[in-house]
Amino acid sequence: MVAVAILAAGKGTRMKSDLPKVLHSLGSKTLVERVLDSLDGINVERCLVVVGHQADLVRSRLADVTINGKSLEFVEQTEQLGTGHAVQQVLEPLKDFEGDLLVLNGDVPLLRPSTLQSMLSSHRDAASAATLLTAQLSDPTGYGRVFCDESGDQLAVQEIIEHRDCSPEQRNNNRINAGIYCFRWADLSAILPNLSNDNDQQEYYLTDVLAQLRPAIAVDVEDPQEIWGINDRVQLSAAYQVLQQRIKEKWMRVGVTILDPASVTIDDAVELVADVVIEPQTHLRGATKIAAGAIIGPGSTVENAVIGADAKVLHSVVMDSEVGPSTRVGPFAHLRGNAVTGEGCRIGNFVELKKTTLGDRTNVSHLSYLGDATVGNRSNIGAGTITANYDGVNKHKTVIGDRTKTGSNSVLVAPITLGDDVTVGAGSTITKNVQDDALVVARSRQMIKPGWRLKSRPSTEKPSGKSQ
Repeated sequence: MVAVAILAAGKGTRMKSDLPKVLHSLGSKTLVERVLDSLDGINVERCLVVVGHQADLVRSRLADVTINGKSLEFVEQTEQLGTGHAVQQVLEPLKDFEGDLLVLNGDVPLLRPSTLQSMLSSHRDAASAATLLTAQLSDPTGYGRVFCDESGDQLAVQEIIEHRDCSPEQRNNNRINAGIYCFRWADLSAILPNLSNDNDQQEYYLTDVLAQLRPAIAVDVEDPQEIWGINDRVQLSAAYQVLQQRIKEKWMRVGVTILDPASVTIDDAVELVADVVIEPQTHLRGATKIAAGAIIGPGSTVENAVIGADAKVLHSVVMDSEVGPSTRVGPFAHLRGNAVTGEGCRIGNFVELKKTTLGDRTNVSHLSYLGDATVGNRSNIGAGTITANYDGVNKHKTVIGDRTKTGSNSVLVAPITLGDDVTVGAGSTITKNVQDDALVVARSRQMIKPGWRLKSRPSTEKPSGKSQ
């Protein structure tokens, strides 16, 4: 059995924020949520999150998270007195537990599940009392060094020495401690209560238990970026770049074209397929799904949206909406609030659709707003058409039939229904329902009065400047 303790009690002073460090976002998820994601594929029996600074806020954010169908358990560390003290907080909840304890840090978000799986396998194969994840860095300055006996099949840990305490020769060792551990719980729980804080920081260090646990082994991580801890905004930004590189490389290898990866961002929940093209300055967020042949960008943002096959979204924003196959959106269009287009539509420049459904091959090409509307197939919405859907208190519905055309600068005052094959004259304000096969014109009659001028038109003559 495996239990997991995630250390998430710290404030994160260097983040310069009132928000607990582990709740800062890295892409679409918080740091601690990404740590929880790294447990994928491990049969976790219990997962305990050690909370402290703004504990209620952390609990609230993670309240609905489950691991293998089981809710998280929260343990409070009221004083933050070191990593050893943090793990001491799980002694009581795990007093009857038998198995291995995996200890993770809530601010190390780039760990791959395969790395933890490999570490756990090595721990069990070696029947180890303690296993620590290590990395070999080209420049390990400032890190504690892990010294191992490398003569056997496993890296047997001999000792850990802090950088400041290393001799010049010892500093040539580039293997460092990543701060991620797996312990045989029966062995750890026996010595954990006896930790001492007799050190400069007067803290309880988890590394102190390693001198008493044998056998203890080290497992080197292949990619040192996985063990990056996040302590400030600079490191958060660097981690985001690593995350983005992973995501974009994954999609390019399955056949997605990303023309300028450096200018594109893609959330890890986004779903793409081969033959999607992502052009520069495009951002894909949330639970977005894009079908084959679609071209997104340049300069587009698509969030929580579905984009159909062979659709194109150019310099536009699509949020919480669905774009049908072979539909063209943009430039400079905005679809939001569950807008849905059919197949082969055209949504042109400076058009906004909100909570509106368009039938197949319907066009809204220029400078229009459709809100709370349903439009049939093969209709054409003229430039400047507006559905006046809000009366100041409630929103109202507009229904437009098949093959209906609105002239430029039409206003449809909802609630209203236009039938099939209706033509609305340009400049009309329509307030009543219109039956099928009709022309409707509702505008003031033009009047021309030849020779008319204002009775008291101001004189245009300039004063002479001479006194009278």
